[in-house]
Amino acid sequence: QVQLVESGGGLEQAGGSLRLSCAGSGRTFSSDAMAWFRQAPGKEREFVAAISWSGGSTYYADSVKGRFTISRDNAKNTVYLQMNSLKPDDTAVYYCAAGQKTYDSSWQSSGTYGYWGQGTQVTVSS
Repeated sequence: QVQLVESGGGLEQAGGSLRLSCAGSGRTFSSDAMAWFRQAPGKEREFVAAISWSGGSTYYADSVKGRFTISRDNAKNTVYLQMNSLKPDDTAVYYCAAGQKTYDSSWQSSGTYGYWGQGTQVTVSS
């Protein structure tokens, strides 16, 4: 069974940091693009960050640029999201995703990714 399992979410104060992890199992994701999305209550799911299969290219939403860092360890089949300078607006369920990026697909589009985790809650208090 192919799975992506997120961990590391929780409650943090504004200005604090959290590190999310997403471990893959059932197949290797080392040739896949991987990404993080988030969904706040009453809002649509939105792109947060993405990373190429090699880790050589990264992409961020403007709202998190300079505060969040995406990375991956292909030997561990795991992608990470380091979140610093957290804000209450970062409160959401965070999902990791994996997929085969093609030339005509967008890093920021959820349709690019065929595998999804179940999500982990991040709550930032003011």
